[in-house]
Amino acid sequence: MKAQIITIGDEILIGQIVDTNSAWLATELNSLGISIDSIFSIADTRSAIHGALDIVPKDVRLVLMTGGLGPTKDDITKDALARWFDSGWKVDPKVLERVKEHFRLRGIPMPEVNVNQARVPEKCEVLTNSLGSAPGMWFEKNGCVFISMPGVPFEMKHIFSDAAVPEIKKKLKLQNIIHRTILTQGIGESSLMEIINEWEDGLAIDNVKLAYLPSPGAVRLRLSINDESGGKGQEIIHDRVEALLPLIKDYAFGFQRETLESVVGKLLTRYGYTLAIAESCTGGYISHLITSISGSSSYFMGSAVTYSYEAKTRALDVSQADLNDVGAVSEEVAKQMAAGVRDLYKTDFAISSTGIAGPGGGTPDKPVGTVWIGVATPTETFALKFSMGDKRERNIRKTALQALQLLRKEIIKSVKISELESLYLK
Repeated sequence: MKAQIITIGDEILIGQIVDTNSAWLATELNSLGISIDSIFSIADTRSAIHGALDIVPKDVRLVLMTGGLGPTKDDITKDALARWFDSGWKVDPKVLERVKEHFRLRGIPMPEVNVNQARVPEKCEVLTNSLGSAPGMWFEKNGCVFISMPGVPFEMKHIFSDAAVPEIKKKLKLQNIIHRTILTQGIGESSLMEIINEWEDGLAIDNVKLAYLPSPGAVRLRLSINDESGGKGQEIIHDRVEALLPLIKDYAFGFQRETLESVVGKLLTRYGYTLAIAESCTGGYISHLITSISGSSSYFMGSAVTYSYEAKTRALDVSQADLNDVGAVSEEVAKQMAAGVRDLYKTDFAISSTGIAGPGGGTPDKPVGTVWIGVATPTETFALKFSMGDKRERNIRKTALQALQLLRKEIIKSVKISELESLYLK
């Protein structure tokens, strides 16, 4: 079955916000066995909305729309839908009470304009939004389901997952597509393909599809199979993954939607280790990733963002002589930063970053993208050099992931488990 995603809003078209809704919805639909025919963004105007609905491909059975459902005059999606479906209006009492309660809980009077949130087309089925005032709406026409949801991401996700998906499963015939995603770091897409080329050639026998999904510093490998083989799809995917992992054990770090920061946090928690971080070129980004994980306070003791020479010497006891002789972007300084922050916070492990993120600051000896990552463990301190490229934001992201991968490997080494064993730790 095919679906189409339409995002509505001038703020997307002028680049004021990034459309993250489509990416999230595409992932969710794919997991349901629904393929995406197309994704596009349109203006919040009646003509644009009607024009998009008029050209929905005949083989599309599900259209998801987000945006344009606010109470203000510039949000006209609901009115446009009522006209396109030739529908009258009704006031949904449950929605009205929910809108009133939304404002009561915040201790502020409800503006009269918000009563309009409970006014919905008669031909729609209301999809409950318990996180906001705008309800989702379910329409059906000519064998196609149309679902309209608010553009606010957390409201949209809630409506889709809690209200729309159960109805989709009941009313639409879905394929059973099985996915398994392996996460890798530290190797590019083409290099990865060379390693697994022979393994990949054998996938066609079982009609397994492989997708390479690269991002800065990481590549996801997604295996998919349409399970029409009497429930054997899970077994086939499992066997294929088990054959793949030994080939990429130096790069794989997890499955599905895991992140390196969550995997590192799991390892630190499991073995009772603590961590400190010293950052220069990443400017606190590694610490941000670590603290994005709930419960990180049990293992993350603190960080030092030492951008200047003076900060490095004062906070981390980095040698002024080394800074003068070899510079901040060096093996010596990366090691001293890692050792210094480990000593500062009395932790088991520490990592550091120092480099030239760009776009300026490079030299012939140290071009933009040159990065040293330091690691301090209970038994040793070392630093490794990397060349990340010439794009600042990508360099910061790639450096952070590489630092976390090095840390992950050192933790695994310290507890004497294999790379493959570590992938299955709960």
